[in-house]
Amino acid sequence: MKRDPLLLTGLALGAGLLFLAPVIYSIWLSFQTANAYYTGTLAFTLDNYGHAIGQYNFARYLVNSVIVSGLVTLIGISLATMAAFAFARWRFWGGDFLFGAVVATLMIPSHITLIPNYLTLAKVGLLDTYAGLVLPAISSGFAAFFLRQYIRGIPRALDEAAYMDGATPLQVLLRVIVPVARPAILSMGLYIFISEWNSYIWPLVAVGRQDMYTLQIGLARLYRINPGEGMIDWPLVMAASTLTLLPVLLGFFLVERHLIRGITMGAVK
Repeated sequence: MKRDPLLLTGLALGAGLLFLAPVIYSIWLSFQTANAYYTGTLAFTLDNYGHAIGQYNFARYLVNSVIVSGLVTLIGISLATMAAFAFARWRFWGGDFLFGAVVATLMIPSHITLIPNYLTLAKVGLLDTYAGLVLPAISSGFAAFFLRQYIRGIPRALDEAAYMDGATPLQVLLRVIVPVARPAILSMGLYIFISEWNSYIWPLVAVGRQDMYTLQIGLARLYRINPGEGMIDWPLVMAASTLTLLPVLLGFFLVERHLIRGITMGAVK
């Protein structure tokens, strides 16, 4: 009977190492020189990180990605929470149709909106700006749907008690719904942040100035940095990839204790 937990633990650790192997290898490779990589030798160095941050402007790209992803997450989760509260707690004419339209947006490929968004932002002069990167990404139908299902599971007695004490709908949302739904909100916030952090196509289309590049655009352009004829400086690319990964890991560890609870409680009423 004691062998089963040990066996399961061993299998879990093995599976975890298998999934983490590419990440561990990329971090290991980031501390090698390009010459050592191509000759099969070992030569540890920190220069790849210094070059990525300084010479190839990754510090600026990091700031841009943090600003854009942070704003998209903050605005997107706020809009999704308000929409979810309205759909879950209020009955109004056309509400079911609007909610169906929100769910229907999940079936629309994001690439279809590239040209309309580009033309619209070009007309109002928002290309090569933070607003141009943020505005097309702030609406999340999936977040609104997920949070609506979660809020529907919160007892209405809490709302009614607050209304009896003279609270307004906005106060009920901020002081009752948001604290109770915090695990789901944090889970969706992390989902939105990671989705925007990894976004590549829209920043590539909407940004032409190098000082407005996000990390994903800067990372893709590192492939053109050649240490020799027909070669790619893979250790430099892996160092930049590691820098790109760190903020996502930090965000995960900050909300990890809420993540599983938010997903499971939102899925089961």
